[in-house]
Amino acid sequence: MSELFGTLPDGTEVHRWTLERGGTRVEILTYGGIVRSVEVPDRAGRTADVVLGFPGLDGYLAHPEPYLGALVGRYANRLAGARFALDDAVYALEPNEGPHLLHGGARGFDKRVWEATEVEYGVRLARVSPHGEEGFPGRLDVAVTYTLDASGALRSAYEATTDAPTVVALTSHGYFNLAGAGTGSAAGHELRLAASRLTPVTGELIPTGELRDVTGSRFDFREARKVGTGYDHNFVLDKGVTAAPEEVAELHDPSSGRTLTVSTTEPGLQLYTGDHLPAPFAPGDGIALETQHFPDSPNHPSFPSTVLRPGEVYRSETVYAFSVR
Repeated sequence: MSELFGTLPDGTEVHRWTLERGGTRVEILTYGGIVRSVEVPDRAGRTADVVLGFPGLDGYLAHPEPYLGALVGRYANRLAGARFALDDAVYALEPNEGPHLLHGGARGFDKRVWEATEVEYGVRLARVSPHGEEGFPGRLDVAVTYTLDASGALRSAYEATTDAPTVVALTSHGYFNLAGAGTGSAAGHELRLAASRLTPVTGELIPTGELRDVTGSRFDFREARKVGTGYDHNFVLDKGVTAAPEEVAELHDPSSGRTLTVSTTEPGLQLYTGDHLPAPFAPGDGIALETQHFPDSPNHPSFPSTVLRPGEVYRSETVYAFSVR
């Protein structure tokens, strides 16, 4: 089902698509590819929205920085110095976080209106990112397909092609609170991650290039424990890059019984505990689990490559499955 959600200042219409299957109800916006809500039942059968979102378009326009539920790109996370080298050329991008580039730039994919097409059990959002958009080389034809499977799991399948060598890394920036959006802090949630290493960062959240063992540290989530706050870090998933999604994380809310299981093809996962969420939210109200390639990969040859060349197809897939216990 599709309906008008709002209108941008330039008159462009934004539509809301509603998907419902297997006990899950999801709303997706053509603006920013935003997953606005995900409604699932708790152990008593009571349904609640478990992702943070704004009721109207004005909220997203007034508060863009949390990237609530948005599809971010062309490059998710950070690029140091807003630049990278590729094939003996250096590309200077427009910084939007101090001297660095964050989530694709000041007008990244999260601030664009996508063309929507209905598909079986879902919606496909597509757009063309022209050569030079936010400084990135090459025309990028990009799409994400959101579908619900029979069990109510939300699947996000990304694909992209280019006409010139470029870099690309996409993710969805949803904030989860399995007790229900608006119920308070998610710090009591229990998290398990299949990651024995992380990429430590500088004070400006730029990777140092090291892959650090998490053993004995507050970053060791290989056995489930409470998340707390103070996290904005990329975890190196033990499985690496895979052709099909593999389970890498589980988030559980003891109070409601709701459990989120994350499977992905990606080699990394950014855990962000929402410590800087603006009003009307409070710090810690939601937990972001962003499946991704590593931050600043183009500037670290030892990291998994994010280079896309003509004739190749970028593919990435993540599945968010919901259950109770």
